[in-house]
Amino acid sequence: MSKFDGGALVGRALANEGVEKAFVLCGGHIMPALYGMRNAGIEIVDMRHECSALYAAIAYTRASGKVAAVMTTAGPGVGNTAAGMMEAASMSIPVVHIGGAVALAMRDTGDLQDMSTLNLMESVSKWARKITLAERIPEYVSMALRHATDSSPGPVYLEVPTDLLFAKVDEAAVHFPQRRASSALSAGDPALIEEAAELLMKAERPAMLVDDGARATLGNYAGAVAELADFLKMPVGIAGYGCRGAFGDESENRLLRTNAIGGADVVLAMGCRFDFRHGSGRHIPKDAKVIQVHTDQPQIGFNVRADLGIAGGAGPVSRQLVDALAGRCDSKPGDSWAGPASKTSTVQLPKPYSDEAVPVHPARCAGEVARFLEAEGRDWSLVIDGGEASVWMGGAATAYEAGQLHGTGPNGTIGTGPGLVIGAWVANRKPVLWYTGDGSFGFYAMEMETMARLGIPVVCVISNDSSWGMISLLEKYLRPEEIEERGSCNTDLHHMRAYDKMAAMWDGHGEQVTDPEEILPAIQRAAANGKPSIVNVEIDNVSLSPFIAPYAEMVKGG
Repeated sequence: MSKFDGGALVGRALANEGVEKAFVLCGGHIMPALYGMRNAGIEIVDMRHECSALYAAIAYTRASGKVAAVMTTAGPGVGNTAAGMMEAASMSIPVVHIGGAVALAMRDTGDLQDMSTLNLMESVSKWARKITLAERIPEYVSMALRHATDSSPGPVYLEVPTDLLFAKVDEAAVHFPQRRASSALSAGDPALIEEAAELLMKAERPAMLVDDGARATLGNYAGAVAELADFLKMPVGIAGYGCRGAFGDESENRLLRTNAIGGADVVLAMGCRFDFRHGSGRHIPKDAKVIQVHTDQPQIGFNVRADLGIAGGAGPVSRQLVDALAGRCDSKPGDSWAGPASKTSTVQLPKPYSDEAVPVHPARCAGEVARFLEAEGRDWSLVIDGGEASVWMGGAATAYEAGQLHGTGPNGTIGTGPGLVIGAWVANRKPVLWYTGDGSFGFYAMEMETMARLGIPVVCVISNDSSWGMISLLEKYLRPEEIEERGSCNTDLHHMRAYDKMAAMWDGHGEQVTDPEEILPAIQRAAANGKPSIVNVEIDNVSLSPFIAPYAEMVKGG
């Protein structure tokens, strides 16, 4: 009779559930599981930090639509992932995190890495369990996948003590569940669909807002969202990155990236969490009708009244609404109330994105990246990281296809970039442009060695203001006298640190740029190199992003 160790059971169970990729960092407690995954045909990507492994899993899932596994070793290995788990939860990204642990017989004895990591993971996961019997490993893996991918997807955690991974069990004693995760998407109540269609049909200024909560519920109906927008000539604002490009090439139709809820008389919110990014709903006119669609029902009515709440997936509900409207009226003629559905290009970027000043305006740096992608990198992945850097780049970025843009979620986490680069490339093997601030670059910069080892063609453009820019800029307004007298407090970094020299370690292209006219040629030279390369751009540390500027004005006026 065949015998398997627990690690082999982990690999077989994950493969049975359709998991194809795992992002890991090796450790003594979990080695049998790594061998088990490799023998089961799962591609293993070994990282330099466990939190980066979580970020890689996020980008992989966002780009591919498939769930990845993350495997970390006991104690500090598991503990290093907390921020990544919270990041996945904030964007409704399903991840199966499997962590090692001290042997069951050695718990609470002071053995190596005997820590209460399950308690930690319970606080950052939607579901977390410790396995206590090796024969039940496949059962728990199946259970974890079902929880990760249910109607409110998110990260889950399984803890496997090391003695279970090394234990030998008889094949006959193990039950491998058949894949049970349902791919069905819930539709809306027909009566509510009819009521919503009536509101939208009569609206003079309808507007849609789509958030990350809609991503997993689009299914094969993403086209219905675009069809609904076109039928009503309705602008579609997209929060976050999960749904960018899902409804078509944004450069071909400006309405696919126009947030017009502030002037709407009917707002259709798809998968939205009305948190600070949306002003907790304060941007919606008080007399506007609000239709909220979400599979996570507690989000319906969160901070914003729901004049009509529909529990259902964004994709199926969009299809239902198109069908209901087609039975009532013809498609609206002419242009949208928010402007024509015209093509867009970098030529139309606001004036700061072409600023000729030296040091370089941060918008100009982002604008040159956008121009490169528009002309030469329409199929590249774009990873955006940092505080101020992410605001400027986010304002210039265009999604030409789904799963192309990657950045932080509503937590405002920085340092996610390197992991996102790796995950995006693992999903589609396409080149990556990584745009980052100098502060965020420093978190996990050694993942560039991972990129070099994997042969990832990535161009890292550092928007370098030699500081923790978002905090530094705001502090100048909060404490002007103290900063004038004593300087900033812990917000400055070394002036123009030569991060570009790191690329020489793996024969990549490294270049420091101070002239705005040289940014684009430098990116082109880095792209031609084909190896992980760095373009280090000196930018000014005085220009306020659209995110910080209102705070500064409030402080000055207060």
